[in-house]
Amino acid sequence: MSGPTELDLAPGWFADSDAPVVRAYAERITAGCDGPVGRAVALFDAVRDGIWYDPFGVVTDPDDYRASRVAERPAAWCVPKAVLLTAAARAAGIPARIGFADVRNHLNTPRLRDRMGGADLFAWHGYSALWLDGRWVKATPAFNAELCARFGVEPIAFDGTADALMHEFDGSGARYMSYEHDRGTFHDLPLVDILATFRELYGESMFATPSTGRDAFTR
Repeated sequence: MSGPTELDLAPGWFADSDAPVVRAYAERITAGCDGPVGRAVALFDAVRDGIWYDPFGVVTDPDDYRASRVAERPAAWCVPKAVLLTAAARAAGIPARIGFADVRNHLNTPRLRDRMGGADLFAWHGYSALWLDGRWVKATPAFNAELCARFGVEPIAFDGTADALMHEFDGSGARYMSYEHDRGTFHDLPLVDILATFRELYGESMFATPSTGRDAFTR
């Protein structure tokens, strides 16, 4: 990736870093932190553990993906959590982008596999790319520490100097996650493309609520 531009500190419609809720969230989490790396680590930890990971909460209403909404929710899946981390980082003065990759979950649960139409490939897994000490560092705040403990893996740790991505192996050494395809980084959430892919790969069963109402295609 090239270096940051003005857009990487600018609010988006989804990554609404200028929203009072997001600014207050970033200020509260980063109070007393030392430098951009310290602020980034604090924000990552807060999004990772402060918002429970819920892969069954995939909805089609674009308002539910705005960082200002996510910051006030107790649970969310990887994409809205990455949107919040990206927006909060920008609010804290850290250039940030939303990134996506397709990952394969080798330990998918039967319930989630059923929701995904039998697939084990998670398209558009969300992460954040943060500009720290002159380089982009990738971090996914998806899985909270308590959930990781249930699956026998350590929570993903982020120190601001190296990428913090999904676990390749679980606690017993079995294959857990593998990255199949990187879709790149974006200034704001490409929700229309994400929902279109989900409909193609998983069908309407992927969504927590029927998509007959307002969704990203009608915003």
